[in-house]
Formats: sequence, structure tokens, C-alpha cells
Amino acid sequence: MAPTSTPQTPFGRVLTAMVTPFTTDGALDLDGAQRLAAHLVDAGNDGLIINGTTGESPTTSDAEKSQLVRAVVEAVGDRAHVVAGAGTNDTRHSVELARAAEQAGAHGLLAVTPYYSKPPQEGLFQHFTAIAEATGLPVMLYDIPGRSGVPINTETMVRLAEHPRIVANKDAKGDLGRASWAIARSRLAWYSGDDMLNLPLLSVGAVGFVSVVSHVVTPELRSLLQAHLAGDVSKATEIHQRLLPVFTGMFRTQGVITCKAALALQGLPAGPLRLPLVELSPEETEQLKRDLAAGGVHL
Repeated sequence: MAPTSTPQTPFGRVLTAMVTPFTTDGALDLDGAQRLAAHLVDAGNDGLIINGTTGESPTTSDAEKSQLVRAVVEAVGDRAHVVAGAGTNDTRHSVELARAAEQAGAHGLLAVTPYYSKPPQEGLFQHFTAIAEATGLPVMLYDIPGRSGVPINTETMVRLAEHPRIVANKDAKGDLGRASWAIARSRLAWYSGDDMLNLPLLSVGAVGFVSVVSHVVTPELRSLLQAHLAGDVSKATEIHQRLLPVFTGMFRTQGVITCKAALALQGLPAGPLRLPLVELSPEETEQLKRDLAAGGVHL
């Protein structure tokens, strides 16, 4: 059973988009995944996103995705929301992944905008509705036009929010104006999907974060969130500014690459990457160390 939630915070407030640990030969590391999941929840995460972009979902098989969900639910499912990525650019495949995630014990689904195909807004509406109809799980939309090529327009958000199981949105659109209107009109629970905009999105109505940098700074993100909720704008801004080197450093190149490097520097399970992603160069690793240190992360 997942931890309790409210309509305002259906998946909690601080969630990590978790990497998928692999063994040195590139196989799925289920033991490492369980240890990393426990570490992240111990650090203060309310939930974990499994099989998302940061989990290298384009290069894991359907069977591996189900195995990973089962392992993470077994490790932390009694004290954290386990949300499984089920979105692809093929609606039928997405429905299959959603049902498999439900069978594996996931507490919710993350559904990214169909990428590459560039469907019209009606196509997006029907795609997300089909996923929501496929299971009894609550759904978090994932709006990231920089990767998908197509934004979810505000009118489409409002329509989708009428579905009882579409309850949240992960916003990586980078447009505070659009976010403001969509939050006000849809009443979806809004999660920042862009770490640099965590604090600004809170100011226009977001309830929490789906974060990558939370692999290394979850306590700081919780402090930022609590300061904001308490009305201490100065403290929230101070924490935000202190974390700027981390936000910058973790995205100097593709986020999974730097995230796995940061975890390795801390002795946590991560393992290699699957192509086409590649390891940081020695020079990039040294830059990452400097960035993390400047943001107060101890290695």
C-alpha cells in the first residue's frame, strides 16, 4: 500500500526521477536499484519515478521495466509512492506498459507526451485518455516539448483534467506564463520537472518536484519546499541560490550521464550507461566535482 496522499499532493511533494542501476556488464542491477531506492527515500523523498527518461527507459526492455518496478515496490513501496513511466510514442504500447506496471505493483503512472510523431492536440488527448482508461492507477502527465516536439496546450490540459485518474502534471515546458494559466484552469497537481525552475514554479502554484538533482540534494530541496510553504521567501530564495551550481553542473551534459557519475562519486549504485549515452570524460568529471562542491555537496 502506498503512503497516504491528498488530491492536492497525490504523489507527495518531493520525488526523484531515479536512474536505473546496471551491473558492470550492462545488465539490470535489481539489488542496486533497491539499495538506491532505499537511500533516496531515507534522504526524504516521498516518491520515486521508475522507468522515466532518467531511468534510461528508451534502452530497457518491457520485461526489465516490470522487474524494476517490482523490485522498487518491494524495497520502499510501503513508505514511498512508486510511479512507473509508461509513456511511449505508440499508444498501444503505452497501454501495455501501463497494465504491466499496475500488475507489478506501481502506485501511479507517468505518461510523457508522444515524441517524434508530433501528433495534434486531439491525438494527445486520445493518447493520454487511453492510458488513463487502461488501469485503475492515477496518472501524471509529462509535458516536455523540448524532447517530445509537441507541447500539451492549456486547453488540452483542462480537458484531460476532467478524467478522474489524470491527477497531475510534470512540467518541463519552461514557460511560467503557460504554467500559471494551466494550474489555475485545470487544477491538476503541478510538479516542477525542471530543477532550475523549482522555486519559480512553486510561486505560481506547483505543489512539489520531480527532480534529478534530488539524487544528491534531497534534504536541501525539502528545506526549500518547507521554507516556501511556511512563507519564508528569503530562506527559500537563499537555498535556491545556494543550489544553483548543482542545478547547472548536473545538466552541463545529458542529465543521466552526470547523475550516474555523481552517484558513483558518492559510492552509490549506478553503474554504466547504455548506448547511445556515454560516460563523462575525466575533464567533465572534474568539472562536475567542482560544481557539486560549490553547491555544498560532499563527495
